[in-house]
Amino acid sequence: MSSGSSGKFAVDLHCHTWKSDNDHSIEEVLRLARERGVTHLAITDHDTTAGLEKAVRLGEELGIAVIPGIEISAYDFERRRRAHIVGLFVTPGHLALNELCEPTVRMRDELSRRMVDRLISAGYRISWPQVQAYAREGTGVYKQHIMHALLDEGYADGIYGPVYDKLFKRAENGEPGIAYMPMTYVDAFDAIAAIRQAGGVPILAHPGQMGNFEAVEAWAEAGLQGIEAYHPSHSEAHTARALELAERYGLAVSGGTDFHGRYGNPPHHLPGDCGIDLDGLERIRSVL
Repeated sequence: MSSGSSGKFAVDLHCHTWKSDNDHSIEEVLRLARERGVTHLAITDHDTTAGLEKAVRLGEELGIAVIPGIEISAYDFERRRRAHIVGLFVTPGHLALNELCEPTVRMRDELSRRMVDRLISAGYRISWPQVQAYAREGTGVYKQHIMHALLDEGYADGIYGPVYDKLFKRAENGEPGIAYMPMTYVDAFDAIAAIRQAGGVPILAHPGQMGNFEAVEAWAEAGLQGIEAYHPSHSEAHTARALELAERYGLAVSGGTDFHGRYGNPPHHLPGDCGIDLDGLERIRSVL
């Protein structure tokens, strides 16, 4: 998963903290990054820029250049599939980001509360305060926090697996799990626009994983400026396709571990060298 970075510098442009759906604090993430030799790290929590100022300050103390970012949970309405748009070098707390993302944050937390109520009604011995405690420093409760409670109560062996699929997904016959509740996401075009308004570089995250390659042309015309070629979920074919599209549409190439700690699937992709060197980082910065 390397594009020839020197080893002296390691750049990771996609990483989460407990402000969204990582079980690690900002401090823990940065210390792990330093142990892994990361010198430039983008914090890209889902639908929030909370904690970025703190991350930048801590990064300076630890010798890590923290790049303020966000990952917006979006939707491709033409093709009816989800999409994640990462914004790098955004202005934390910018009005355009807050106005777009705050409804998503509120909806996610409200749906999570209803999921927990359904599970309690079905006999699962968990509580809303218990689940909230796992999301203690975040913007709200995610399904991973609910699974953490179920795990601790002995209902599951891991965050992901048969229990997660049974409760939160649709079965092959189309029957929804008892805690399945669909989310409404913002339009990917609006996510791109908001990131641009916030002074950032909009980058399509893990398009191979999400099945977004067909939308790249339209989104590039609308202001998309980068594509994440290097990601743990990407096959060699996915990476090659992303690199080809970057060349075709003049997009900057990005990469990151998408670190979620224990809440990752699979878990524990640690921050590290992600195929982008300092020249690649400067090419992304140059489009600002």
